[in-house]
Amino acid sequence: MSIKAKKSLGQNFLHHQGTLHKIVESANLNKEDYVIEIGSGKGILTKALAEKAKHVTTIELDDRLIPLLKEQFKNENKITILHQDALTFSPPKNPYKIIANIPYYITSPLLNHFLKEQPPENRPTHITFLVQKEVAEKICTKPGKLNVLALQVQIFGKPKIIAKIPATHFHPSPKVESAILVIEIYSEPLIPEKDIATFFKIMYAGFCHKRKKLTNNLKSINGLTTEKIKGVFTELNLSENTRAQELTIEQWENLINLITR
Repeated sequence: MSIKAKKSLGQNFLHHQGTLHKIVESANLNKEDYVIEIGSGKGILTKALAEKAKHVTTIELDDRLIPLLKEQFKNENKITILHQDALTFSPPKNPYKIIANIPYYITSPLLNHFLKEQPPENRPTHITFLVQKEVAEKICTKPGKLNVLALQVQIFGKPKIIAKIPATHFHPSPKVESAILVIEIYSEPLIPEKDIATFFKIMYAGFCHKRKKLTNNLKSINGLTTEKIKGVFTELNLSENTRAQELTIEQWENLINLITR
């Protein structure tokens, strides 16, 4: 059965075996690993993952693909097929890895769902995403040019670009290059669990107007006065001209501690 990619779902089916093997290798799988795959597609990555892991739960939103997948893996007890939106999936408490060739437009929502929105016991130990190259580069940005997406990821784990993938490795070919992005999740986030909600509140406020100074952006937080902000910046030895992207994660943590004390 020939199934065409749906533009509305951001589908681009991977067909290049070399890239497929790079994704699997990047996940460093063993026979004890539980894998959650997001976006089963036509099952070529699903099959490769099942050969390496203990079990693969693969999540597919496109109802056209479910019969194909069920037929393809009807005799495979190591694969569970879920017809579901990954953003509504409740992760397990046992350790697991996420591996996916995902629609580019849901990269940030998926990362938030599995990292920010989960308690510690439900977060993955490792993420391997095939994503838009530009997005992967944003996630891996260093202090001085940090952005919201980079901070959303880097407080939970260490991101690294493994390989850049040309558009010709997909069908249909996307209009952009892709990259294999690996995120090794820390055993504990760089921001204490009790402060994570506050961190995101203050961080979002800090980036609400990228061109403005951080001191001006923080004024949008209810109850935070100009005098308080100036005092905090003085104590942290930060210039009042500092912008949000210039802070390190450690400086964000110190900023939160002083603002909330």
